[in-house]
Amino acid sequence: MRIRSLAISVFVLTLIYSCSNKTRSSAKPGETMMYKDSSKLNRPYAKDPSVVYFNGRYLMYYSVPPAKNTEGWGIAIAESTDLVNWKKTAEIAGTAAYEKKGLCAPGALVKDNQVHLFYQTYGNGPKDAICHAWSTDGINFTRNASNPVFSPGGAWNCGRAIDAEVIKFKDKYFLYYATRDPEFKIQMVGVASTTLDSDFGKSSWTHLSEDSAALKPVYAWEGECIEAPSVIERNGLLYMAYAGAYNNWPQQTGIATSTDGVHWTRMFTEPFLKNGEPGTWNSSESGHPDLFIDNNGKTVLFFQGNPDKGKTWLLSSRQVGWKKDRPVLY
Repeated sequence: MRIRSLAISVFVLTLIYSCSNKTRSSAKPGETMMYKDSSKLNRPYAKDPSVVYFNGRYLMYYSVPPAKNTEGWGIAIAESTDLVNWKKTAEIAGTAAYEKKGLCAPGALVKDNQVHLFYQTYGNGPKDAICHAWSTDGINFTRNASNPVFSPGGAWNCGRAIDAEVIKFKDKYFLYYATRDPEFKIQMVGVASTTLDSDFGKSSWTHLSEDSAALKPVYAWEGECIEAPSVIERNGLLYMAYAGAYNNWPQQTGIATSTDGVHWTRMFTEPFLKNGEPGTWNSSESGHPDLFIDNNGKTVLFFQGNPDKGKTWLLSSRQVGWKKDRPVLY
């Protein structure tokens, strides 16, 4: 009887533990994230992911197109408890005059218990620039009064700034952005910085790429475009995931490193994350990356893809492992 009672007790405890685990996370082992937003065009269309952990849940900011017969891209927000299953909870629409034609390509940063969002204006050609807003709940944002807060100078670029990413490194915040050459043909990445106590306003930024780009296309697979920089720090070294080639060329993802935040060296001659084989969901692209380090130290690479040259867009992710400070895809 004692053995039977012990067996029953073990079974009950196992059942309770199993149910508790299911409550904490609905993700299944090995489950792949595949996020679709069909709210605008009646077909999946979500781009440019940026993920943070804030106030007990993960928030993913991403670009959504205008609904049929309307104008202006916007930014949507989805929430998750496991980085796999996401639920759309809100949208950020253009309200200011400089956002009239749209806003998109969010880059999120958690600082002083606030979410700071850096995003670009859309549809203004060389005049598109980086804007800043902040939120205490991750959903409702207050615009910076000096918006747009950044556009680059220097004869090597056209004055445009898109695809913002901001990261704290050593004694500064670094802003990475994409721009084009004066002929509006070649897309490149530049960098600016500001102080640790910055309000991220227009007057706070120091442009560090006055004379040339921090990263520009070199390899054949990068085509005429380097864009969408996403940066993390690991063991005192910065790692940048970047998109090589324009959308659907195919766009693929590369990795570069830096010790000072300004000068960058590629780690690989080939894409770190390639587009899929013909017939797969990302055969046209695996682009616009977002590197994210979870609280447990796990590194996740979020990205956009599609199989139909951009008729649809989906968001997915891959876990990144490390072998002697070199990233590997799982």
